[in-house]
Amino acid sequence: MNKPDPAAVATIPIKKIDRTGIKSADDIVAVEEPLAIRLTWPELDNAKYVIRDIAVTMRTPGLDEELALGFLFTEGIILSADQVVQVTRPVGDDANNIILIELNDVPALPAGRLERNFFITSSCGICGKASIDAVRTHAQFDVRGDEFMMPAEVLATLPKLLARGQDTFAGTGSVHAAALFSSVGLCSEVYEDVGRHNAVDKLMGANLCAGRLPLWNMGLFVSGRSSFELVQKARMAGCAMLAAVGAPSSLAVELAWESDMTLVGFVRDGRFNVYAGPARIA
Repeated sequence: MNKPDPAAVATIPIKKIDRTGIKSADDIVAVEEPLAIRLTWPELDNAKYVIRDIAVTMRTPGLDEELALGFLFTEGIILSADQVVQVTRPVGDDANNIILIELNDVPALPAGRLERNFFITSSCGICGKASIDAVRTHAQFDVRGDEFMMPAEVLATLPKLLARGQDTFAGTGSVHAAALFSSVGLCSEVYEDVGRHNAVDKLMGANLCAGRLPLWNMGLFVSGRSSFELVQKARMAGCAMLAAVGAPSSLAVELAWESDMTLVGFVRDGRFNVYAGPARIA
């Protein structure tokens, strides 16, 4: 296993306590810092630029550009990488924690959508933000019917394959991971972050930049539980399946059924539960 990205971890002094007593030691922890995502685009006469602070997310540094672009895509704020002129850091003391994305035109969103800022914690994503109807309206890719079939025996191997790519988790034990899989196993790099939704956004942003969307005939595998937000992000990319080591929420199950997706939970120890779309499990 490779060493974690130095920007993703920090060494801190701790006290270790066991039956033999107390001793000083150093430990490695995952870094958690805010990232402000800021948008700018030209006004109709190109005389000046509009600037909007869109979101603040608590994330593990690294792949910030992919994280920001993935967030904008999975939230329906941008539809393709062609809308992005450049991604920069503003000058200043907080430059490492601010990312500025310049668009070639105003985002095509309902009036007032950009007037409300998001604050995203590392644990819950954007809580209570959207309805199932809103997700269905903003998804530009359909979910293909039965073209993606997943052998049960291959699905059961995904946790071990994911663990092999979790370099930061191996050193800290405190980050989530996300990766794509096909009918033969994992088929992408493993993306890690203190926020499960951030790990998914990093993955989606990387695929957006590489021109690989929609992600038809692929599934999304995550290390934690399946929340509504994760089903939403997979749905926006056209994924037919979301599988997780943990359990789903009731709204995640409802959205999966509404979106014709397959939702699988508790993938561990050679077993799993299918909560929606069982026909894709071979």
